Amino acid sequence: MDIQAQVQQLIDESPPDAAAQEGVRVVAVVLGEVAQMFSHLQYYVLQNFDQQWQITTLQHRAQDVEKTALYAYGQLADATKMGRSDDLIAVPVPTVQLLFQFFSFNGVESLLVVDELKNPEKIQELKREDLQTLVENALQQQLKPHESEEPEIYLA
Repeated sequence: MDIQAQVQQLIDESPPDAAAQEGVRVVAVVLGEVAQMFSHLQYYVLQNFDQQWQITTLQHRAQDVEKTALYAYGQLADATKMGRSDDLIAVPVPTVQLLFQFFSFNGVESLLVVDELKNPEKIQELKREDLQTLVENALQQQLKPHESEEPEIYLA
């Protein structure tokens, strides 16, 4: 499924409330634009049998810095290789859906996109904070025309 179809699917699956649909539409468009920066239309995520995605805590050796990350693999073989536990399976997730889920995870700071394990220097990091800023800016732009309208005055 191409990126535009993924965006449309996200919009189609939004709640029937008009305001919610408009918000999801704006978010979906932003996620579609971000998804085009990646090489694959879907990525593999490791999850357990309870369908919970594996989140990894990373620590910097030289500094006292820690962050949580979600890994997404472009190749099934790479995801399988990294999921060395019998409790984990690699599941394909469309890129826009992956970004939507990542955006909704509180406490997960980064999405690490691994197109090929053999090229670790090409791992792309998307910070949740950066994605959140993009979405917030798009939502604010969407609301601006409504804010500048003159309020209606009713006389009794």
